[in-house]
Amino acid sequence: MSCKILLVEDDKEIAQLTQMYLEAEGYQVTAIGDGSEALPMIQNMKPDLVILDLMLPGKSGIDICRDAREFYSGMIIILTAAEDEMSEVSLLKLGADDYLMKPVRGHILVARIEALQRRYQHQSAIDKHGSLYDAFGIVINSDRQTAYYQQKPLNLTNSEFEILQVLVEHSGTTVSREHCCRLARGIEYCSTNRSIDMRVSGLRKKLIQAEVHSLTIKTIRNQGYRLVGNQS
Repeated sequence: MSCKILLVEDDKEIAQLTQMYLEAEGYQVTAIGDGSEALPMIQNMKPDLVILDLMLPGKSGIDICRDAREFYSGMIIILTAAEDEMSEVSLLKLGADDYLMKPVRGHILVARIEALQRRYQHQSAIDKHGSLYDAFGIVINSDRQTAYYQQKPLNLTNSEFEILQVLVEHSGTTVSREHCCRLARGIEYCSTNRSIDMRVSGLRKKLIQAEVHSLTIKTIRNQGYRLVGNQS
């Protein structure tokens, strides 16, 4: 899958190595090192993906990500150092689709990009047609990216919405952890990765807070998750 990438990284060595690796994989990459140049470049270049370092001269990656989301609907991956005081939740709320800790391994970065491309292509196909899904009182509008329970909106993150949507679409059947991982903001699947479990746990809490009592998200050991109705 072709992909036009804007890489915003002020460390010249990291930028050069990352650009070389991605171009060897067939991606078209433009690299810049000054954060103040990022927003004009995004507007003019219209990249499919922005790979964005958090700590940048001129304008921080935090501000770039937030401001870009005012006009940019493409993919954003954040590169963050271990000492950066930004949680996963904070990064996602800023508008990032995924994030990676430095030092970034090339094959992991490519796997994340491919996962994001699949998710965006899937979402684009849905957006063209629009669909409604319902189960146990929950109604999902995939066109508007909204979820309701008894006509009341559910306050979900993008990842939680995507997981709930696939569970509602396949209600009563088991959805694999791998499938959920690939939907949830490009998480790279790994049998020992607990990121998806944390997201499902967060979704369960949101449903409890919204007083959704008609269903349960069951964990099926060594398989995945299943949306089932509760007996009244």
